[in-house]
Amino acid sequence: MSFTHIGIWCWLTVIYAFVFVPILELLIQPKVSNMSMAEEELAKDDPIYDYLLYLVVLIQVPTLFFFLYAFTTTALQPIDVFGRILSMGILCGTFGINVGHELGHRKNKFEQNLAKLSLLSSLYMHFFIEHNRGHHKNVATYNDPSSARYNEMVYLFYFRTIFKSYLSAWHIANNEMRKKGKKLFSIYNEMLQFQFVQIAFIALIYFVFGGMITLYFLAAAFIGILLLETVNYIEHYGLSRKQIEKDKYERAMPQHSWNSNHVLGRLLLFELSRHSDHHYLATRKYQILRHHDQSPQLPSGYPGSMLLALVPPLWFYIMNKKIKDFELTNPLT
Repeated sequence: MSFTHIGIWCWLTVIYAFVFVPILELLIQPKVSNMSMAEEELAKDDPIYDYLLYLVVLIQVPTLFFFLYAFTTTALQPIDVFGRILSMGILCGTFGINVGHELGHRKNKFEQNLAKLSLLSSLYMHFFIEHNRGHHKNVATYNDPSSARYNEMVYLFYFRTIFKSYLSAWHIANNEMRKKGKKLFSIYNEMLQFQFVQIAFIALIYFVFGGMITLYFLAAAFIGILLLETVNYIEHYGLSRKQIEKDKYERAMPQHSWNSNHVLGRLLLFELSRHSDHHYLATRKYQILRHHDQSPQLPSGYPGSMLLALVPPLWFYIMNKKIKDFELTNPLT
């Protein structure tokens, strides 16, 4: 409806994600219960959870092209264009990158290729490399560009994480080439592959839809990137792992990631908000992620916490206090 109507309709996705959902999450109590072992075994092997992910990828790509095509059918006011771009950007972040994140942790090539296709809609394919082989290794340390530091405002965090994550992905990919005894600038370098695919994708959009609509796509992709990085910001803000020796840190534990058990956000984001368990056991599928009593809890669900992060003084006032309270009740962290 956002892509086929004008006026307030163009903003329906934005209103749903960042007004309707946060308000509901304030009214609905978080659910901290976990599955029993028997339920977990059944859910882990239930293919419906995988099919849901595949379906999102299959819907995301044609939805993106429908978003682009819709600009050719109706003359729009700038406010309508902006609403549609934000709506598509939300899909790029919540479906494109989020589902790409989940599938990127899988071991088989089919699901990994779906992850890369999903990340393509935000031109963030390097996330596949840096997140799995960089972020999970360095999370909650100063070596991780995706872990927000204490008193670091989100707007400064954007610059640090976007540029350093990209450079980190190149560093990881180039090191893998060296280990395999291959040239850095070769078809086997995964980062070079990603750059070629993304440039070709932008060129295709430009050839089919023209320059202005290509800019609309780039804007939507950038919104998706900012959504991801806002999520990264709230997931590890102010938390740190103890350094054991040079370049060696304690294992990532549930207390090194902010958690949220708000049911609506968990459903909409494929349990991403149970992030403490995800970093504790990265191979655990989304449908069986667990709550840990020792993990710090966000003040609201992800959408509400993201809005809170955009107002740094209010974010610092609430979250810094939560960090201090958490450290007092968890002296070993």
